[in-house]
Amino acid sequence: MNELTLFFLIFLFLGTSVQFWLSWRHKSYIIKHKNAVPDAFAEKISLENHQNAAIYTTTKLNFGQILLFIEVVILLLWTIGGLLNELDQIWRALEWSELWTGVAVFLSFGLISSLLDLPSSLYSTFHIESKFGFNNTSLRLFIVDLFKSLLLSLIIGIPFIILILWLMAYMGDFWWISVWAVWMGFSLLMLWLYPTVIAPLFNKFKPLEDGELKQKIEHLLEKNGFASKGIFIMDGSKRSGHGNAYFTGLGNNKRIVFFDTLLETLNADEVIAVLAHEVGHFKRKHITKRIISMSILTLLSLAFLGWLMKQDWFYTGLGIETASTYMALLLFSLALPIFTFFLQPVVAWISRKHEFEADDFAAEQAHPSHLIQALVKLYKDNANTLTPDPLYSAFYDSHPPAPVRVNHLLAKIDSAPSFDAAKK
Repeated sequence: MNELTLFFLIFLFLGTSVQFWLSWRHKSYIIKHKNAVPDAFAEKISLENHQNAAIYTTTKLNFGQILLFIEVVILLLWTIGGLLNELDQIWRALEWSELWTGVAVFLSFGLISSLLDLPSSLYSTFHIESKFGFNNTSLRLFIVDLFKSLLLSLIIGIPFIILILWLMAYMGDFWWISVWAVWMGFSLLMLWLYPTVIAPLFNKFKPLEDGELKQKIEHLLEKNGFASKGIFIMDGSKRSGHGNAYFTGLGNNKRIVFFDTLLETLNADEVIAVLAHEVGHFKRKHITKRIISMSILTLLSLAFLGWLMKQDWFYTGLGIETASTYMALLLFSLALPIFTFFLQPVVAWISRKHEFEADDFAAEQAHPSHLIQALVKLYKDNANTLTPDPLYSAFYDSHPPAPVRVNHLLAKIDSAPSFDAAKK
């Protein structure tokens, strides 16, 4: 043990304690307010639906606390507990080159981690989601998805890891520049390939049929200069009862995707309002800003790793006997979230700011009441809590709390002091 070990344990303890405390606050706040629907939603969401959302959310919070404890224990076992070192020594005993030893360590670590995550995924899908009527996934489909994901990870991940470790080993002191270029290029390539190559491996996509809705969507996109490769409906109901819509892809390979469950819930005006919100992210350049931010942070992180991997205390402080490029990268990926945890509120605040900006744009493209009505339906159908703890929400939530978001949209409607006015 050294100073890094101490700092690692302190940050891990503080971060974990804050997470448990925030989760407890959130659960207590929801339970306290479960017997009264917020005024803005009183005419749209029944008390029964509100209470069901409270039970659903607190159930997930309870399970999340158990998972958090298990994850902390596993992390400690991997690092200070010496399991990662044992894994490294097992592969080193084969006396392969450092490159192929590193690839073997990464692959075996990934496989073991996936196996450890499997019970929680099964419980979440087939117990919690099924209990509340959201799961439509069969065990057979779950297993097929699992093997598809594993095969895809191997096909894509092995060449990528080989290239990254080779660059780290043979590109000199400034290897992190070339790794950064490859890393960002790979990320952008995956964004570009996802809609046409990866997503169809798991779901079926069919073009939206001609009709009033398609005409309205095309008019909205044309008016805002948004070019896409088509508007598609995804068979999301095959796995879940949750509804969603999203843009996917990059450059000239963008797609607009609606879950079939979403189109069953919303009318044409509400769909346009939701889509206008997504177009707002495009028009306000949120995606570009996030890519640039990710690029800068990745470069700074890799540069820091370039210095850190030369320090013996970095390895010994986290339970590793033998320094290596691959172990530096693996340790860094495990330890970095522990030391950056308290930046989470900043990230969440920026995301919520972008959501408000996208809502403002949507209110210019469609009547704000339509977006409000769509959000209320989505909150109801997805069992989203309407009463999150303000501090928990400020720390974690990428989207504004339901009452705050609705009130923000109500302010866009002239002489609309209540939800009733928004319906007119």
